[in-house]
Amino acid sequence: MRLRREFIAATLTAGLGSALAACVPKGRSPRIVLRSSWQTVNIGDIAHTPGVLALLERHLPEAEITLWPSNVENGVADLLRRRFPRLRIVGPKPDVAKLYAENDFLLHGSGPSLVGEKQVAMWRQQGQKPYGVLGITQGKPTPETVEILSGAQFVYFRDSVSLETAKAGGVKCPVMEFGPDGAFATDLRDEGRAEEFLEANGLEPGRFLCCIPRYRLTPYWRVKPGVKFDPVRQVRNDEKKESDHAQLREAIVQVVNRTGHKVLICPEDRTQMLLGKEILFDRLPYEVRARVVWRPDYWLTDEALSVYVRSAGLFGNEMHSPIMAVGNGVPAIVCRWAEQTSKGVMWKDIGLSEWLFDMDDPAQHAGIVPAVLTMVADPAAARAKVRRAQIVLQERQAASLGRVRTAVGA
Repeated sequence: MRLRREFIAATLTAGLGSALAACVPKGRSPRIVLRSSWQTVNIGDIAHTPGVLALLERHLPEAEITLWPSNVENGVADLLRRRFPRLRIVGPKPDVAKLYAENDFLLHGSGPSLVGEKQVAMWRQQGQKPYGVLGITQGKPTPETVEILSGAQFVYFRDSVSLETAKAGGVKCPVMEFGPDGAFATDLRDEGRAEEFLEANGLEPGRFLCCIPRYRLTPYWRVKPGVKFDPVRQVRNDEKKESDHAQLREAIVQVVNRTGHKVLICPEDRTQMLLGKEILFDRLPYEVRARVVWRPDYWLTDEALSVYVRSAGLFGNEMHSPIMAVGNGVPAIVCRWAEQTSKGVMWKDIGLSEWLFDMDDPAQHAGIVPAVLTMVADPAAARAKVRRAQIVLQERQAASLGRVRTAVGA
C-alpha cells in the first residue's frame, strides 16, 4: 500500500513537471530561485545555503541558480561566491515580478520552519509557476501555512515529527516525505585558516574533539542590533545553564584524562564564545585546562568545517555543527531540549539514535560521557556508523533533488 501511494505521488509530480517543462524555452537551462540564507550570526544558518547549492550542483548542474537571501552580510556573500562562482545573488527585497518572470521554479531551502513563507506567498501571487520546500522543521501549521505547503509540488521535512505534525495539521501536498537538512551537504573549506589555527593551538589532526556549548534560548540581544533584552529568556537560560553543560564538562575531563586527546571548545553562534569559557573552560580542573583549547572568537562555516573534518568527532548542545560533521564523515553526538523544536529527531531518522540525548530527561544525562568515550575508543566503529547514516542521507537527497529535476522538466 505504501509503495502504491508513493507511485501515485511520483506520477502526479511527474505530470506537473511535464506541464512545467513546456514553460521552459527549448534550449535554455532551467532557472531556479533559492529562497534561503536566513542569518549570519550562526554558522549553521549560514550552512543551509551552501548545502542546498552543492546538492543542486550535483543533481542539476545545468541549472542557473539565483539566491534570494534574508542576509548574506559579514562575509557570507563572498564565501558563497568563492564556492559557487556562477551563483547570482539578489537583494533581500528584490523586484519579485521580475524575479518571477525570469525564473521557472522557487525552491525554499532548509531551515527551522517555513522561514520564507511571506516570500513564497509573493511568488504564488505572481501566477502559476511552481515551487517546492526542501528540509524544514514544522510545528503546528497555521491555515496560511497549510495553504502554502499544500500548494507546493513537494515538501520535505527534516525530521519525522515535523512530517506527522504537518499531516495532522491538514497539509495535503502530493509529495510529503522525510528529506535531510541541506546543511548535511555543505562542503565549504578554508584549509589555510584551519591548519594555521590547529598549529597555533597545538591541536593534532585526529587527536582532538570539538565541544560546543549552547544557551537554552539564544540571547540575540547580545549580537543583533535592535533586539531587546528578554528577561524571561534570560531567566530560563540561567536556570538550565549548569545542568545543560555539566555532562559536557565531565566528558572533557574524562577525554583528557583517559584518552590523551585534547578538546577544542568552539562556537556555532556568536553568543557561545563567552558561554564556553564561563560554563566549561573556567570550571575545569587546572591540570585539565592545559589540554583544552578555548576559541575566543567567532568563525565562518568554511573554517569551522575545515577544523571539524580534522577532529576525531564532536559533542555538545548544538545541531548544525554535528549535521555538517556527519555529512562530511565525522562522528557527532547531539544533546537537545524542547526549546530546540523537534529537529534533533533527525538523528533517529538517519540511524544515529545512540548519539542523541534528551537533556529534558535526567535519566539520559548519565549516558553522555560513556558515549563520548566510546566514540574516541573505537574510531573505526564510529566512522562506520557515520557511513551508514550517510547512505540514508544520500538516498533521501537523491530522492528530493530528483523531485526538483522533475519539477523543472530536466
